[in-house]
Amino acid sequence: MSDPAQRPVSEGHLVEETIGDVRLVSMTSAYYVDETNRGDVAVNASFIGVWPARFMAEHRPRALIGVDCGIGKDGAGIAGLWYLEALGIPGVAAAVADVELLNGADVLRNGIVSRRNDLAADCGVEEGMPMIEAAGALMVNTPNLDVDPHDRGRRTVVAEHPSGRNVVCTHSIAFPLPEDRNHNVLCTGGFAGAPNIIKASPYGFICSDGGRGRDDSGLDGLKAEFPGAVVDVQTARMGDGLSTYHEGIISARNELAAARGVEIGQAAKEAAWLMVSGE
Repeated sequence: MSDPAQRPVSEGHLVEETIGDVRLVSMTSAYYVDETNRGDVAVNASFIGVWPARFMAEHRPRALIGVDCGIGKDGAGIAGLWYLEALGIPGVAAAVADVELLNGADVLRNGIVSRRNDLAADCGVEEGMPMIEAAGALMVNTPNLDVDPHDRGRRTVVAEHPSGRNVVCTHSIAFPLPEDRNHNVLCTGGFAGAPNIIKASPYGFICSDGGRGRDDSGLDGLKAEFPGAVVDVQTARMGDGLSTYHEGIISARNELAAARGVEIGQAAKEAAWLMVSGE
């Protein structure tokens, strides 16, 4: 990348800091992000919804920071975080109560992280962190720029048992690996659909209850002959196995899971360890 000191600065942009070839640039709103921000960490004081995220992503910044604007109906104020994640761009939202809208420099200095996507988390950004610290982490830690938008798993081993079995988080139970069959406990972001669970044949599984559906159709997979449980959809994000594992609360389980000590109301992380430890 070219020397940041030689790269152009558009009107309305303020270069706050430079580390190596990465610039930290503040501006009023998402619509000020332009071609000069390629490779920059760009901070703006407007919402980070899907439409502004789409506009900003075209210019391929290193990372983007915006405001949650109260998150709002259907989460529209921060919906762009996951759009950016699919494109390989770390995204962060500041809590609106702490900042002055249309003042990117104020967001940087006074903002507190309210939400971030997984790529920003990979860079070390945590909810509740001062935005100036989050921006620094985005500048110096390399984001996972090789994210494939077509990756169907985002597979992460989160716990290893002395038996050799693992607890594995993945977006969906529909895409198991051969080594999962009768060996690993899968924590997934999808609901408990019986066909996919039977195909996976895991040592145990935890899915989302998906809001259950009519006649508890979202729980049909609990009838499969594998220890299984689901988490309340209000406690963990659907489509995010890591959220299922770290944040989920068990809302239903089958008798095979109960035999391993899994209980309704239990943290999914605890339930997963009981499953992987069971015989």
